[in-house]
Amino acid sequence: MQRLRVLRAVAEHGSFNQAAMALRLTPSAISQHVAILERSLGAQVVARSTRGVTLTQAGQIMVGAAESIAAELEHAQQQVNQLSTGRVQLTIATFTSGGRLLLPTALARLRAAHPRTVLHVREGEPESTLPLVRQGAVDLALAYHFDGPLPIGPGPTSGLEWTPLLEDPLHVVLPERHRLAGSDVLDLAELAAEPWVLGCLKTEAYLRRFAERAGFDPEVRGTTTDYFFARSLVAAGMGISLIPSIALTPEIPGLRTVPIKPPVPIRHIGVAAISRNDRPHVTTLIQALREQAVHRH
Repeated sequence: MQRLRVLRAVAEHGSFNQAAMALRLTPSAISQHVAILERSLGAQVVARSTRGVTLTQAGQIMVGAAESIAAELEHAQQQVNQLSTGRVQLTIATFTSGGRLLLPTALARLRAAHPRTVLHVREGEPESTLPLVRQGAVDLALAYHFDGPLPIGPGPTSGLEWTPLLEDPLHVVLPERHRLAGSDVLDLAELAAEPWVLGCLKTEAYLRRFAERAGFDPEVRGTTTDYFFARSLVAAGMGISLIPSIALTPEIPGLRTVPIKPPVPIRHIGVAAISRNDRPHVTTLIQALREQAVHRH
């Protein structure tokens, strides 16, 4: 188990030195653990280069197995705790805008159905929370992805069950006195000369992909980690923004929101969990999230 734990740390941090710091071991000890694992498997699990280390296919398989084992041990510990306390501990991870929109009502329904459930909520982006679900550190994650795959980390399979909840199209947000504010719909090519202020680094990457298709390179003058702040900067005249639908509230005076002509940039929102038949509280919460998504769509 220690060698698998070391390999997971190497995969997470991308270097022996960083893995050593995380595990409070020496880089030499990390290297020895990996070498012993490779000899026992008869296969190379990491590929070394000047840019760090990456997992080989064999390494990805072993990390996936390690995370499955960790999840099983965590689940067993939860069951033991439930025997002694009579309470179920449930940890939910969520990204900010999705949690604000969908979680409160769903959690209220869960507490009504399972009043002895002890709830914990932690905030994070999908690239950090989805691996935690795989490892058993959280029970489920409210997450999203754009037009690529889920950011699940290393491993040939995710080990997760993904339940789609809703599609969240992005809109252009402009000052209400902007020359294009009266448009019913906008083509991104019409915005080629505009400065941009964005509320998420992933939104910037997404914008650049769509802008490239429209034939321009966007000038990004500001990036934040908060869509409300980004809209506030638009209201202050710093530029325009690209905002998901569920992040358009609460309203900010002086702004105009305009849909985008197809192809429309879309966030796909869903919930990820490890599929089990012995966790009725998880099933209840996922169903409550689905119904809340239908109500909000």
